[in-house]
Amino acid sequence: MTAKKIIVAIDGHSSCGKSTMAKSLAQELGYVYIDSGAMYRVVTLYALRKGLINNGKPDVEKVIGELGNIRITFQWDEKTGRNTTFLNKENVEDEIRQLEVSQNVSPISTIAEVRHEMVRQQRENGKNKGIVMDGRDIGTVVFPDAELKIFMTASPEIRAQRRYDELKEKGLDVDFKEILKNVEGRDKIDSTRAVSPLKKAKDALVLDNSHLTREEQLNWTLEKVKERTEQL
Repeated sequence: MTAKKIIVAIDGHSSCGKSTMAKSLAQELGYVYIDSGAMYRVVTLYALRKGLINNGKPDVEKVIGELGNIRITFQWDEKTGRNTTFLNKENVEDEIRQLEVSQNVSPISTIAEVRHEMVRQQRENGKNKGIVMDGRDIGTVVFPDAELKIFMTASPEIRAQRRYDELKEKGLDVDFKEILKNVEGRDKIDSTRAVSPLKKAKDALVLDNSHLTREEQLNWTLEKVKERTEQL
């Protein structure tokens, strides 16, 4: 679209389509896509595998102690046409999307040391611009100077339905009410946590996609990218 590259920070509530938007946008622009949400899911998966989470409560000290053993990388899979997440060179893309990970990721993401390490890796990836990153504190904490910030949202019911449909398509046995409860619970935790709470950056553009198709969302965002890059 343009030779001028920028950083696009996409924040918003869980299950509102941030990752789908970010992936499509990065592919369209030829940018690098960094899935920050997946990074926290990887740490959660690692902690679950190591038995560091019991009854929804992580052993904070042990999780912190394991951070040096966690290496998160991303690769574009030409066969599936999607971004793939790796934990120490192991493809964990599908496993980190399981409901058990979703139910435990918020407590893990509140650990300050975990967030600091993830932010360090994210900033390292953004040094050369030309990236799209989504999460909950990208425009406020990770890249406060990003040229374009977007805050995505949708009603809890619509987000829960999207998550339900996604998991059913994968053949998983899930309950809508349980997913809705999870979505609402994550909203509360994400918005009230002491470290990097979810909030809209003052200069972020709001995209309520409750009643927008993916194509409409992508076209809207591409137009905003065009406007910002032309201003450089």
